[in-house]
Amino acid sequence: MPNDRSTTDSSAGVLNASGTNQGAPKGAKKPKLRRRRLRESDVNVVDQPMLKKALNGTIVGNTMEWYDVGVFGYLITTMGPVFLPEADKTVQTLFLLGTFAATFIARPLGGVVFGWLGDKIGRQKVLAATLMIMAASTFAVGLLPGYAQIGIWAAVLLVLFKVIQGFSTGGEYAGATTFVSEYAPDKRRGFFASFLDMGSYLGFAAGAALVSGLQLTLGQDTMEDWGWRIPFLVAGPLGLIAVYFRSKIEESPQFQATLDAQENLAKDASAADPAASKGPVGIVKAYWRSIIVAMILVAAANTAGYALTSYMPTYLTESKGYDELHGTLLTIPVLVIMSLCIPLTGKLSDRIGRRPVLWIGAVSTVVLATPAFLLIGVGEIWSTLLGLGMIAFPVTFYVANLASALPAQFPTASRYGAMGIAYNFSVAIFGGTTPFIVAALISATGNDMMPAYYLMATSAIGAVAIYFLKESAQMPLPGSMPSVDTEDEARELVATQDENPLIDLEHMDMPLTAAGSNDGEAGRVPTPA
Repeated sequence: MPNDRSTTDSSAGVLNASGTNQGAPKGAKKPKLRRRRLRESDVNVVDQPMLKKALNGTIVGNTMEWYDVGVFGYLITTMGPVFLPEADKTVQTLFLLGTFAATFIARPLGGVVFGWLGDKIGRQKVLAATLMIMAASTFAVGLLPGYAQIGIWAAVLLVLFKVIQGFSTGGEYAGATTFVSEYAPDKRRGFFASFLDMGSYLGFAAGAALVSGLQLTLGQDTMEDWGWRIPFLVAGPLGLIAVYFRSKIEESPQFQATLDAQENLAKDASAADPAASKGPVGIVKAYWRSIIVAMILVAAANTAGYALTSYMPTYLTESKGYDELHGTLLTIPVLVIMSLCIPLTGKLSDRIGRRPVLWIGAVSTVVLATPAFLLIGVGEIWSTLLGLGMIAFPVTFYVANLASALPAQFPTASRYGAMGIAYNFSVAIFGGTTPFIVAALISATGNDMMPAYYLMATSAIGAVAIYFLKESAQMPLPGSMPSVDTEDEARELVATQDENPLIDLEHMDMPLTAAGSNDGEAGRVPTPA
């Protein structure tokens, strides 16, 4: 976001980007520019009731998204005979895993489209739209006829609705993390943003629990006949409730400040963020380094996350000899415990920094992956639970901090768009395809340890990306003013700004002023907050 923009000075005329005075006589001395000091009016004091509404409104969407991921992942072995009854079991599994992967392949387009819209018209409107599309497509899957009714078209329609769902989901997580990060106070951003992923994994566990309950009460034959539809149909009323909560939230104060500034300066073409004004192409050109770092981190975290969630029931059933019910039930307590620990690691990142906590996630994945799968291979319930817990440990440190670390790598005017690109392209290539890739590797090599090696490789590369990640704990978001909990904290922040290492006027894109002016009251350069 360029900082050298034109401004008028009441006594000296217009300062252009190079600092020359267009309104002064020829040969006049060029005035010096400096960053205006932070004022109390600049600091955003968080509206706690509105923060609570924003958090609830975004959590329900993430919970909805992962509820469907859990339902579909845990019904893969059940839905195979429904849509491809004439194929053998391996082909059925690969088709359903491929359909699951297709959902994620559609995400980048959704991330680009909804990210661009989110930076243009606002986060709240776009998040409401993505949630409605997501819930409707999940509900539609529950209404699909099977192969017995319309033949191969049943499989085609299943893929179609999952692709539509993936498209809408492409704008969900990027928008939710952006939204909460912009609402939360700087010193507690990691804690509040981590609730998004807590809701995600609880939603996954809820979907898995519902599937398990149905399998236990209805039996496998009834599940294949019609019982598999119930979890998808439940998404209808759940979606309506989630949309209601999301409709109650207001636009984030940080983004609203940026919108207001851009509207005030609409006549000055140089005032708009060049990257945001040029759309996705401009965003990639301007922030490609941060996008690459974010993509690698998302790949490392989601490879481990989806191996634990979406692939593990299939792995336990097809590679370790568990029946469908136990393959589902064994992961649920691990997911619930992990979900409850996620806010703790988010809070830890507020204290010691995002990078140290992410280091724990990367290193522990490399160290624990092999013994975890060896324990699962023992085949006893206790060893399987212990192995699953060893996989969940690094996932807890990964996912709790991406929601706060990644949005802080991009300026406000381009944040949603950049997050949509970085997160969804990475998830499409690495996260959502993890179950398919791992199953294919096991099938090709006959080695049940391939999942461990795959996780170790992605986390080793992720550790390199953490080295290049910009630390953002307790700092204002780029291009935004500080956010605090109380008025007293705002006054203290302004009073101590000269010695506070977390206050960087250039990082916040503080307006330029003519040296000697009254602390920026004259000669102010208007830039988006």
